Amino acid sequence: MKATIKTQGQQFTVTEGDILIVNRYPGTEKGSTVEIKDVLAAGEGEGYKVGTPTLAGATVSAKILENKRGDKVVVFKKKKRKGMERKRGHRQELSVIKIESIKA
Repeated sequence: MKATIKTQGQQFTVTEGDILIVNRYPGTEKGSTVEIKDVLAAGEGEGYKVGTPTLAGATVSAKILENKRGDKVVVFKKKKRKGMERKRGHRQELSVIKIESIKA
């Protein structure tokens, strides 16, 4: 069964067993389970349902495999002939999740 979910400001089409990298869930640790209630569409074939905007009662449960930080992104700004240079860095907090079950 497939489901289209909305989590952490992004949309994904997932099936059971998929592994995703999403923005970190606050207050969670490795091994904990997360229930995603924003299911936009779910099903397969003739039983495919689309929500308006979400399906009532549909949930997707996911297990957190790892909490990590992404690669460093360097932001460098320079104005020529002015002597202005600025260098900043950023690392995004990420969660690696595995989709365990889809209930629609």
